[in-house]
Amino acid sequence: MSTAPANYSHLPGSNNALLASDQGFQASPGRKRPGALVISLDFELHWGVRDSAPLDRNERARLLSARRIVPRMLDLFEEFSIHATWATVGLLFAQSRTEAEAFMPSRRPKYRDSRLDPYQETLGSGEADDPFHFAPSLIAEVASRPGQEIACHSFSHYYAMEPGQAGEEFEADLLSAVAIAAQSGHSLRSYVFPRNEVNPEYLSILKRSGILAYRGTEPAKIKHARSFDEQRRPHRRLGRLLDSYLDLCGNQTCRWPHDGRLISVAASRYLRPYSPVLQPFENSRHARIAQAMKYAAEHGEIFHLWWHPEDFSYDCNENLRFLRSVLKTFDSYRAQHGMVSVGMAEIISLIESAQPMCTSVTGAI
Repeated sequence: MSTAPANYSHLPGSNNALLASDQGFQASPGRKRPGALVISLDFELHWGVRDSAPLDRNERARLLSARRIVPRMLDLFEEFSIHATWATVGLLFAQSRTEAEAFMPSRRPKYRDSRLDPYQETLGSGEADDPFHFAPSLIAEVASRPGQEIACHSFSHYYAMEPGQAGEEFEADLLSAVAIAAQSGHSLRSYVFPRNEVNPEYLSILKRSGILAYRGTEPAKIKHARSFDEQRRPHRRLGRLLDSYLDLCGNQTCRWPHDGRLISVAASRYLRPYSPVLQPFENSRHARIAQAMKYAAEHGEIFHLWWHPEDFSYDCNENLRFLRSVLKTFDSYRAQHGMVSVGMAEIISLIESAQPMCTSVTGAI
């Protein structure tokens, strides 16, 4: 297995998202930056829940539904000219079990909780008989659509704040992710920490591995990076739920970074899936997003919305209908305020081409 060079931009299809100039984004001295919508998706299939959800009949049905929803989601993005970052677990790139094993890192995390160990997972021979752990055809479908960035969600859905793992294992995991993606012609420029366990000690590892941007956590205290058990404390879960419908934590937009060093593109809002129980409050959920997006549009800031494709597995039509309403709202702000849709790595391209417009710093190292 070879490690990745710093830049694979010469590879075909390696960065399909650097298209913001098509939206009328032009650099000029003294001009305020436009507001921006960033969308990132954590694409993981069973790797994201394997420690808590057995691959039983219900889970298989959920994941097959998630696979069917991806093309429909891409159709919506294409309809509204939406750029999105698909943070993809590296093992999903593998064409076969043999290829997955060939790219597995020599150093592996020694989680104190053995349930987190992904390397004890039973794999099929490839995507045809195991569409729950392999997804090269879906990755190719995403990459073929305009404005879609293939990004990194670690190789093995790595938990960077769980006891037992260390920086050496994190770096080995990252190099495996970069290498297996390169095998398919993709240069990974953005990183999303699984379960939002953003470990600041590992940012220098991202930088020297060629990563240019990562998704930071939402600035509200209840959403700070922690181990998964800490995140799931009842008061934090309740706070995150309520904030999706009520203004508990503010807009949580972020300013444009000032240069092209490794940057944090901080999350603003998790797009919580449709809930039949909470259906009477759907207008409040939409208003909460629209309010923050409008603030970003009017103040030239970034609104970063994220979710998992798998979140749309149940109540598919209702989830897609809600997403359409969000994208229509963005489209109105694009028409009124010149708001743009950008991927995470695309931000780097834009700030490098518009240095005179830079006035603030957000999470650069």
